[in-house]
Amino acid sequence: MAKAVFQRNQKVWVESVGAWAVIEKIVPVWAKGFDEPVRVTYEVGLGREFQAHELRAEADATVETVGEGGAWRLMRARNKWQTEEDCAHHPHPGTYPVVVTDEADWGGWRVPGAEYDRAPGRIEQQARLIASAPRLLTLARAVMRLVDESAGDAPPELQRLAEAFARLDRRIREAPAASPAPLTTE
Repeated sequence: MAKAVFQRNQKVWVESVGAWAVIEKIVPVWAKGFDEPVRVTYEVGLGREFQAHELRAEADATVETVGEGGAWRLMRARNKWQTEEDCAHHPHPGTYPVVVTDEADWGGWRVPGAEYDRAPGRIEQQARLIASAPRLLTLARAVMRLVDESAGDAPPELQRLAEAFARLDRRIREAPAASPAPLTTE
């Protein structure tokens, strides 16, 4: 007999289409003489019904996300606009942090020189945090997996942390809705 694997309104990855979808309807297929459905399919709004093996839950999907596939690195770039004497109060005079997210040492995060000059300690800390984000995400996912595998035996505080990590992970994976057009003044 078949059991429903997914729930209504659950976000799933549709492998054959290569897109995210939401379960709109669970469709059980009944046969005479059986107390339970013999097959369960799912309507996700893509024109046909899908079976469970064609779908993957959001946590199981292996779509590449930010940070996976390479280490993010903290590098230092030369400050072209100030001499070392002008910025002697910086933690690393004459340079500023750059977080590189690409194998070719480009792409990533940089900060304007004026902002760095205003609070160099805070910017250095932000750069270290951003460079560490993929490793922190990996640790958070490991905690979520550990709690899932504990079958409810995990301490309540650890379960609350795993739920918070899951909400944060969903926020990271989901593309934000398009922002409204900027207001123009005439």
